[in-house]
Amino acid sequence: MILRNKKNNYICAMAINKNALIRYRIIDKCLQNKYRKWTLNNLIEECSNALYDYEGRNINVSKRTVQMDIQIMRSDKLGYNAPIEVYDKKYYRYKDLDFSINNIPLTENDMNVLSETIEILKQFKNISLFSELNGVFQKLEDKIYAEKDNIKPIIYFEKNENLKGLKFIDLIYQAIQKKIVLNIEYKPFQATKSFIINFTPYILKTYNNRWFVIGNNNETKRIQTSALDRIKAIDYNLKTEYINDDFDGDDYYKNTIGVTVLWDSRIRRVVLKIDKENAPYIVTKPFHKSQKIKEKLPDGSIIIQITVHLNYELDRLILGFGESIEVVSPKSYRDIIIRKLSNAVKNYK
Repeated sequence: MILRNKKNNYICAMAINKNALIRYRIIDKCLQNKYRKWTLNNLIEECSNALYDYEGRNINVSKRTVQMDIQIMRSDKLGYNAPIEVYDKKYYRYKDLDFSINNIPLTENDMNVLSETIEILKQFKNISLFSELNGVFQKLEDKIYAEKDNIKPIIYFEKNENLKGLKFIDLIYQAIQKKIVLNIEYKPFQATKSFIINFTPYILKTYNNRWFVIGNNNETKRIQTSALDRIKAIDYNLKTEYINDDFDGDDYYKNTIGVTVLWDSRIRRVVLKIDKENAPYIVTKPFHKSQKIKEKLPDGSIIIQITVHLNYELDRLILGFGESIEVVSPKSYRDIIIRKLSNAVKNYK
């Protein structure tokens, strides 16, 4: 549920006390019943009963609480503007007999927000968890476009619909959810032929617009990261027991840029010098969560430190900045980057 405040900004309903939302709906339901007279005590009783049904315990709903609820519903704070009036000095009703807080018309900004939300969720249309929402998406789109033509997306996501392996996303997702081991036919870039991996999938991950599945190679007994675009086929393996081992993706990748997790011995404190043109960019978009600014130099450049695995993705990240970045330490890694840059220069001679 999306609610509006008087500045037409959006707040999530969950940010509001859930019991308050229940009370608003109960009061709304009561006031829609025009064949009964509703006193404040009647509304308090109905709210109390509803909260008991929802929580399974008695919740004290005070007179002041319901009075405040009515005041909020009358206001534009949540976008309701409910025409609640008192008649005969003690009964409550809607002045507009057809009013309901569920019938608030969509504004242009509402439609834009919903349109963007649909576009975001449609990025996951190939995952079965979201497939049942396709009909909902279509209905929302039909409603939006019926009221406003030519709504174009504002948020664009990087995507490559021609990337191989996307068809396996849902199959792997289902295997993880249902705790099923997989037999994966896999062919790395450097291999001449594919081979079968007995694999326990733990999580799906994206990096640099590619999808990966991370899990346990049941033959080597090691965690393995496999690119979906290198998978040739997948079959369920119902004979092998699925053992999770309490895998924690956040902990597994805590020292990693990208998806290549190396041994702990490959974790280093890397000190980098960033030129003044790129310093603001790196400050606002850190290379890694461990990033710290060690020094701000007079010329506007900065010295930063990150603690990460010395992996392929880190190499590419640093090399991608070219002359704008310098590896200060460790010396062994600085020498690696110097060698790669020197080899790159040779291609232009």
